[in-house]
Amino acid sequence: MNEPSFSYGTLLADVVFGEGTVDRLPAELDRLGFRRVLLLTGPSGRLHVERLKALLGERLAGTFEEARMHVPVEIAARGVARAIALSADAVVAFGGGSPIGLGKAIALETGLPQVVVDTTYAGSSRTPIWGMTEGGRKKTGNDPRVLPRLVIYDPRLTYSLSPRTTAASGMNAIAHCVEALYSAQRNPVTDLLAERGIFELGWAIPRAVREATDVEARRRALLGAFLAGTALGSVGMALHHKLCHALGGGFDLPHAETHAVILPHVVRFNEPFAGGAIAATARALGVADAAAGLFDLLTVTGLPRSLAELGLAEDSLDRAADLATQNPYFNPRPVDRPAVRVLLEDAFRGRLAARGASG
Repeated sequence: MNEPSFSYGTLLADVVFGEGTVDRLPAELDRLGFRRVLLLTGPSGRLHVERLKALLGERLAGTFEEARMHVPVEIAARGVARAIALSADAVVAFGGGSPIGLGKAIALETGLPQVVVDTTYAGSSRTPIWGMTEGGRKKTGNDPRVLPRLVIYDPRLTYSLSPRTTAASGMNAIAHCVEALYSAQRNPVTDLLAERGIFELGWAIPRAVREATDVEARRRALLGAFLAGTALGSVGMALHHKLCHALGGGFDLPHAETHAVILPHVVRFNEPFAGGAIAATARALGVADAAAGLFDLLTVTGLPRSLAELGLAEDSLDRAADLATQNPYFNPRPVDRPAVRVLLEDAFRGRLAARGASG
């Protein structure tokens, strides 16, 4: 593909990747000059909290263990108050999207720098995108102040992920790559990152689901997540993320599983208008039909294949379509409510449209 001109902004953050790198956290904090950190975790991080406290030692000002999906504004406010009360000079988010999102909310309000120890494949540690939920609506934004200053990726910390979290989080990361491939801001650099990210994740996630301690699978899945977050953080989001924000914020559906269920349907929806991006997705997955390949991954990894299985009521589909088409994001295919309503109906029933049927 010819690229006569393009823009690419580098995400200025340090990344430390590899087995055992969590042990470098104290030295990295010292290097950055952080002396009083607030440790942020949620339910999934409690397995490692005591070890982290011991690692941080005198650098630990306190903990805040209330991180939740979709970052409810009331929890964000309590986190901000905790950071201020402790006179923290940085926050350390340990876990996946929930503590990272909470750290971003605190950074947005206070300006405090954020360090992340990323233990899932969500990818938000590599983006300047923040989101908070209030009154059944999820608001998102893009602000360089919330981009973490340092991210540590230690594959060993992902061994304890359940098969379902592994699969859903990995599909979430693949969604970041797919949207980066057809973003309005896409460029040759993000194309390379995104396609390689899909390749690594598509290879690794089924293997990590089958064997939690498969070292190579865990390493490559985390590498794919890093590439996915870096790609998406350099461009803009599209319909897939808008739908997932509407469903998550509006109906409290599980974040990663919603991304997993919705992704094949958005790929099918956009295929007639983003052929190059969808072809790259298929190539990276090693399949002829990208949407069908992604749909098959749901089965292979044991994930739900429908919004109904995630708990969405059928009478919520109209409101979901309304939320998803209000203030729409850029999308390669024009977004109109009737077509989105059909997409949501298919996703609700776990029924993938035939190739060419959505064009």
